[in-house]
Amino acid sequence: MWSYERRLQYPINIKEPNAKAAQIIISQYGGPDGELSASMRYLSQRYTIPYNEVAGLLTDIGTEELAHFELVGAIVHQLTRNLSMEEIEKSGFAPYYVDHTLALWPQAAGGIPFNACEFQSKGDPITDLMEDMAAEQKARTTYDNILRMVKDPDVCDAIKFLRAREVVHFQRFGEALRIVQDKLNEKNFYAFNPAFDSCNTNEMKDKR
Repeated sequence: MWSYERRLQYPINIKEPNAKAAQIIISQYGGPDGELSASMRYLSQRYTIPYNEVAGLLTDIGTEELAHFELVGAIVHQLTRNLSMEEIEKSGFAPYYVDHTLALWPQAAGGIPFNACEFQSKGDPITDLMEDMAAEQKARTTYDNILRMVKDPDVCDAIKFLRAREVVHFQRFGEALRIVQDKLNEKNFYAFNPAFDSCNTNEMKDKR
Protein backbone atom coordinates (compact mmCIF):
# COMPACT_ATOMS: atom_id res chain seq x y z
CA MET A 1 0.00 0.00 0.00
CA TRP A 2 1.25 3.49 -0.84
CA SER A 3 0.74 6.85 0.83
CA TYR A 4 0.61 9.77 -1.59
CA GLU A 5 2.14 13.05 -0.52
CA ARG A 6 0.59 15.92 -2.43
CA ARG A 7 3.77 17.60 -3.65
CA LEU A 8 6.24 17.00 -6.41
CA GLN A 9 9.51 15.30 -5.52
CA TYR A 10 11.28 18.28 -7.11
CA PRO A 11 9.70 21.71 -7.78
CA ILE A 12 8.74 22.49 -11.37
CA ASN A 13 8.28 26.19 -12.15
CA ILE A 14 8.53 26.78 -15.90
CA LYS A 15 7.84 30.37 -16.93
CA GLU A 16 7.97 30.15 -20.73
CA PRO A 17 5.83 27.66 -22.70
CA ASN A 18 7.67 25.73 -25.39
CA ALA A 19 5.79 23.06 -27.30
CA LYS A 20 8.90 21.98 -29.21
CA ALA A 21 10.68 21.16 -25.98
CA ALA A 22 7.57 19.36 -24.72
CA GLN A 23 7.60 17.08 -27.77
CA ILE A 24 11.15 16.01 -26.89
CA ILE A 25 10.69 15.64 -23.15
CA ILE A 26 7.46 13.64 -23.47
CA SER A 27 9.63 10.66 -24.41
CA GLN A 28 10.51 10.33 -20.73
CA TYR A 29 6.78 10.26 -19.93
CA GLY A 30 5.84 7.34 -22.16
CA GLY A 31 8.84 6.40 -24.28
CA PRO A 32 10.78 3.11 -24.24
CA ASP A 33 13.30 4.36 -21.66
CA GLY A 34 10.91 6.64 -19.81
CA GLU A 35 9.70 6.82 -16.24
CA LEU A 36 6.44 4.90 -16.72
CA SER A 37 8.31 2.02 -18.31
CA ALA A 38 10.84 2.02 -15.46
CA SER A 39 8.18 1.98 -12.76
CA MET A 40 6.24 -0.87 -14.37
CA ARG A 41 9.47 -2.84 -14.89
CA TYR A 42 10.67 -2.68 -11.29
CA LEU A 43 7.27 -3.07 -9.63
CA SER A 44 6.67 -6.18 -11.76
CA GLN A 45 10.11 -7.73 -11.25
CA ARG A 46 10.01 -7.49 -7.45
CA TYR A 47 7.61 -10.41 -7.03
CA THR A 48 10.03 -13.06 -8.28
CA ILE A 49 13.19 -11.70 -6.64
CA PRO A 50 14.10 -14.31 -3.97
CA TYR A 51 15.90 -11.89 -1.65
CA ASN A 52 13.91 -9.44 0.46
CA GLU A 53 16.46 -6.64 0.46
CA VAL A 54 16.60 -6.67 -3.36
CA ALA A 55 12.81 -6.92 -3.73
CA GLY A 56 12.55 -3.98 -1.32
CA LEU A 57 14.97 -1.98 -3.44
CA LEU A 58 12.90 -2.66 -6.57
CA THR A 59 9.79 -1.50 -4.72
CA ASP A 60 11.51 1.66 -3.52
CA ILE A 61 12.94 2.59 -6.92
CA GLY A 62 9.75 1.59 -8.76
CA THR A 63 7.82 3.90 -6.46
CA GLU A 64 10.28 6.74 -7.02
CA GLU A 65 9.92 6.25 -10.78
CA LEU A 66 6.20 6.96 -10.37
CA ALA A 67 7.21 10.25 -8.77
CA HIS A 68 9.47 10.92 -11.76
CA PHE A 69 6.60 10.10 -14.12
CA GLU A 70 4.66 12.81 -12.28
CA LEU A 71 7.58 15.24 -12.61
CA VAL A 72 7.89 14.72 -16.36
CA GLY A 73 4.13 15.12 -16.69
CA ALA A 74 4.34 18.44 -14.82
CA ILE A 75 7.17 19.61 -17.11
CA VAL A 76 5.26 18.76 -20.29
CA HIS A 77 2.06 20.32 -18.92
CA GLN A 78 3.78 23.57 -17.96
CA LEU A 79 5.51 23.76 -21.35
CA THR A 80 2.21 23.43 -23.22
CA ARG A 81 -0.44 25.10 -21.07
CA ASN A 82 -2.24 28.17 -22.46
CA LEU A 83 -0.71 27.79 -25.92
CA SER A 84 -2.48 29.64 -28.71
CA MET A 85 -3.51 27.78 -31.84
CA GLU A 86 -0.87 29.75 -33.75
CA GLU A 87 1.84 28.59 -31.34
CA ILE A 88 0.60 24.99 -31.57
CA GLU A 89 0.72 25.02 -35.38
CA LYS A 90 4.11 26.75 -35.61
CA SER A 91 5.72 24.36 -33.13
CA GLY A 92 4.61 21.20 -34.92
CA PHE A 93 2.44 20.25 -31.94
CA ALA A 94 -0.73 20.11 -34.03
CA PRO A 95 -0.81 16.30 -34.63
CA TYR A 96 -0.60 15.66 -30.87
CA TYR A 97 -3.17 18.40 -30.22
CA VAL A 98 -5.68 16.83 -32.61
CA ASP A 99 -5.65 13.56 -30.68
CA HIS A 100 -5.17 14.78 -27.11
CA THR A 101 -5.69 18.57 -27.02
CA LEU A 102 -3.27 19.58 -24.22
CA ALA A 103 -3.85 16.53 -22.05
CA LEU A 104 -0.97 14.27 -21.05
CA TRP A 105 -0.72 10.97 -22.92
CA PRO A 106 2.21 8.53 -22.69
CA GLN A 107 4.18 8.37 -25.92
CA ALA A 108 7.74 8.57 -27.19
CA ALA A 109 9.15 11.68 -28.85
CA GLY A 110 8.53 10.02 -32.21
CA GLY A 111 4.81 9.63 -31.43
CA ILE A 112 4.87 5.89 -30.67
CA PRO A 113 2.45 5.06 -27.82
CA PHE A 114 3.64 3.55 -24.57
CA ASN A 115 3.95 -0.21 -24.91
CA ALA A 116 4.66 -2.73 -22.15
CA CYS A 117 6.65 -4.78 -24.70
CA GLU A 118 9.40 -2.18 -24.23
CA PHE A 119 10.49 -3.67 -20.89
CA GLN A 120 11.09 -7.13 -19.48
CA SER A 121 10.19 -9.00 -16.32
CA LYS A 122 12.01 -12.30 -16.72
CA GLY A 123 11.93 -13.90 -13.26
CA ASP A 124 15.69 -14.46 -13.11
CA PRO A 125 17.41 -12.06 -10.67
CA ILE A 126 20.63 -11.78 -12.67
CA THR A 127 18.76 -11.18 -15.93
CA ASP A 128 16.36 -8.66 -14.41
CA LEU A 129 19.01 -6.65 -12.57
CA MET A 130 21.25 -6.49 -15.64
CA GLU A 131 18.24 -5.17 -17.58
CA ASP A 132 17.58 -2.65 -14.81
CA MET A 133 21.13 -1.33 -14.89
CA ALA A 134 20.97 -0.97 -18.67
CA ALA A 135 17.57 0.75 -18.40
CA GLU A 136 18.95 3.36 -16.02
CA GLN A 137 21.84 4.09 -18.38
CA LYS A 138 19.48 4.40 -21.35
CA ALA A 139 17.31 6.83 -19.38
CA ARG A 140 20.42 8.79 -18.39
CA THR A 141 21.44 8.99 -22.06
CA THR A 142 17.97 10.23 -22.99
CA TYR A 143 18.23 12.98 -20.39
CA ASP A 144 21.70 13.83 -21.75
CA ASN A 145 20.16 14.20 -25.20
CA ILE A 146 17.37 16.41 -23.84
CA LEU A 147 19.92 18.66 -22.12
CA ARG A 148 21.80 19.04 -25.41
CA MET A 149 18.64 20.35 -27.11
CA VAL A 150 16.76 22.25 -24.40
CA LYS A 151 18.29 25.46 -23.04
CA ASP A 152 15.58 26.88 -20.76
CA PRO A 153 17.21 26.91 -17.28
CA ASP A 154 13.85 26.23 -15.57
CA VAL A 155 13.51 23.04 -17.61
CA CYS A 156 17.18 22.02 -17.48
CA ASP A 157 17.24 22.33 -13.69
CA ALA A 158 14.53 19.68 -13.33
CA ILE A 159 16.01 17.47 -16.06
CA LYS A 160 19.40 17.53 -14.30
CA PHE A 161 17.72 16.35 -11.10
CA LEU A 162 16.07 13.46 -12.95
CA ARG A 163 19.34 12.58 -14.67
CA ALA A 164 21.15 12.46 -11.31
CA ARG A 165 18.57 10.03 -9.94
CA GLU A 166 19.17 7.69 -12.91
CA VAL A 167 22.85 7.57 -11.95
CA VAL A 168 21.98 6.79 -8.32
CA HIS A 169 19.55 4.04 -9.36
CA PHE A 170 22.20 2.50 -11.60
CA GLN A 171 24.55 2.36 -8.60
CA ARG A 172 21.88 0.84 -6.33
CA PHE A 173 21.09 -1.85 -8.89
CA GLY A 174 24.80 -2.61 -9.15
CA GLU A 175 24.89 -3.14 -5.39
CA ALA A 176 21.79 -5.36 -5.63
CA LEU A 177 23.46 -7.43 -8.34
CA ARG A 178 26.42 -8.05 -6.04
CA ILE A 179 24.04 -9.13 -3.27
CA VAL A 180 22.41 -11.64 -5.60
CA GLN A 181 25.76 -12.95 -6.82
CA ASP A 182 27.00 -13.40 -3.27
CA LYS A 183 23.87 -15.29 -2.24
CA LEU A 184 23.85 -17.60 -5.25
CA ASN A 185 25.92 -20.73 -5.04
CA GLU A 186 28.65 -20.37 -7.65
CA LYS A 187 27.45 -23.62 -9.20
CA ASN A 188 24.07 -21.96 -9.68
CA PHE A 189 25.44 -19.17 -11.79
CA TYR A 190 24.71 -18.69 -15.51
CA ALA A 191 25.42 -21.89 -17.47
CA PHE A 192 26.51 -23.80 -14.36
CA ASN A 193 23.03 -24.19 -12.87
CA PRO A 194 23.00 -27.68 -11.30
CA ALA A 195 19.44 -28.20 -12.50
CA PHE A 196 20.90 -28.54 -16.00
CA ASP A 197 23.98 -30.61 -15.12
CA SER A 198 22.43 -33.86 -16.30
CA CYS A 199 21.45 -32.29 -19.61
CA ASN A 200 24.93 -30.89 -20.12
CA THR A 201 26.51 -34.26 -19.24
CA ASN A 202 24.30 -36.13 -21.68
CA GLU A 203 25.04 -33.58 -24.41
CA MET A 204 28.76 -34.07 -23.84
CA LYS A 205 28.38 -37.83 -24.01
CA ASP A 206 26.44 -37.55 -27.26
CA LYS A 207 29.17 -35.38 -28.78
CA ARG A 208 31.79 -38.00 -27.92
